[in-house]
Amino acid sequence: MMLQNNDREIILQLKEGSLEALGALYDNHRQMVYRTALMITGDNQAADDLLQDVFLRLFRFAGNFDAERPLEPWLYRMTTNLAYDWVKHRRGLVSSLEDLADWLISSGKNTPYEVVEQQDEWAQVQMAVSSLPLNQRVVVVLYYLNDLSIQDVSEILEVPVGTVKSRLHYGRLALKRKLGFTQEVVPDLSYERP
Repeated sequence: MMLQNNDREIILQLKEGSLEALGALYDNHRQMVYRTALMITGDNQAADDLLQDVFLRLFRFAGNFDAERPLEPWLYRMTTNLAYDWVKHRRGLVSSLEDLADWLISSGKNTPYEVVEQQDEWAQVQMAVSSLPLNQRVVVVLYYLNDLSIQDVSEILEVPVGTVKSRLHYGRLALKRKLGFTQEVVPDLSYERP
């Protein structure tokens, strides 16, 4: 994960208590935080609440944050930890497919036909991902949806690389089964991206 050029200066301003800096970081990273929270919780309201909580905690703990380190790993860790807590306290995962579709529509520039097609595909994927065990779901969301490396996921979740690979493997098998893909249609993907 790379440190965005302007994040460093913004974080330094945030450390001085600048609400404008918090707003700039929110604008730069809100989609990633929201998407991660939504895919883990499956609930639009929870994702909205977690989005706010993550950035409130960023503001509260800004004085302790090292501006030389990338912000995204911290945001991923905070988002996944808060989402874990939300799921554990709720035990009953509510799948909010309409809310996911609304988010996709509002954040994209697609034609109406493409939007409907994406809604159908995302609805199927969301249902399949939501049915995974929580530890597999988080790894799948971070690796595939957020395009993180195995090493990044390992560091964010503070688990060994082998554990991430195992959870990813079993999560991928479950998704293939739930989505009706055969081995011939969807070959195994490598763990490392080119």
